[in-house]
Amino acid sequence: MELRDLQIFKSVAHHGSVSNAAKELNYVQSNVTARIKQLEKELKTPLFYRHKKGMTLNPEGRKMVEYVNKILQDVEELRQVFLDSDTPTGTIKIGTVETVRTLPAIVASYYNRYPNVDLSLQAGLTEELIKEVADHKLDGAFITGPIKHPLLEQYDVCTEKLVLVTQNETFHIDEFIATPLLVSNQGCGYRSKLERWLKDEGIPPKRIMEFNILETILNSVALGLGITLVPESTVENLSTSGSVHCHPIPEKYSSISTVFIRRKDVYMTNSMQCFLTTIKEHRI
Repeated sequence: MELRDLQIFKSVAHHGSVSNAAKELNYVQSNVTARIKQLEKELKTPLFYRHKKGMTLNPEGRKMVEYVNKILQDVEELRQVFLDSDTPTGTIKIGTVETVRTLPAIVASYYNRYPNVDLSLQAGLTEELIKEVADHKLDGAFITGPIKHPLLEQYDVCTEKLVLVTQNETFHIDEFIATPLLVSNQGCGYRSKLERWLKDEGIPPKRIMEFNILETILNSVALGLGITLVPESTVENLSTSGSVHCHPIPEKYSSISTVFIRRKDVYMTNSMQCFLTTIKEHRI
């Protein structure tokens, strides 16, 4: 069994297709097929269900992919340990929730100091970003915190004030019963705070409308479609112009923190160490 076989297996498992895996790895399809068959022969068990639309992992294949991911991750970490230099280089894949107040300053500062690092940013919701960091798909992520996770460590980034945002200048809590809530998908920290507040008050919302983009939510509030809960810093411009109005909420629910997470057991490259230092310098 060769390392190349494991890389081929992982690609086929990811794509569910020999042809797509061959394209990704720049191999001919017959070679990919042969290596998968050889791997199954060595392990004395099929790893895939074969069907007209491609290949799907069977139970043995799903068990195998867990080991393969760990082995390939260990190999990559070994490479980083020996190739890591005093000058930060390489690629860092970072996830982030949509509203991290200090993110532009952190990224700009890091890029100006370490231009040889390719910093890749991916937006997402807190729950999905936690999973991607835990699964080694991201090197780290800015999320709504704090969290408790056995595989992850966290670093404070900032704490912000949440406000209720409405079209009208006045607001009473009873309006929740008749006004739609405009929120991000499940897994958003602001949505969780709002739902917890309403649950504690015993107020069932009239309707919940989900959006993928914060700007769409705020513009919809300005048009009178509903109300939302967001960090005060994200709505300053609209509030100043009078397009929307911000209202304080009970102190128990009004504070939200952003943290940066990474796996505890992953080798700390010089590039990541410098990134954490930059985060600390901009912590508020």
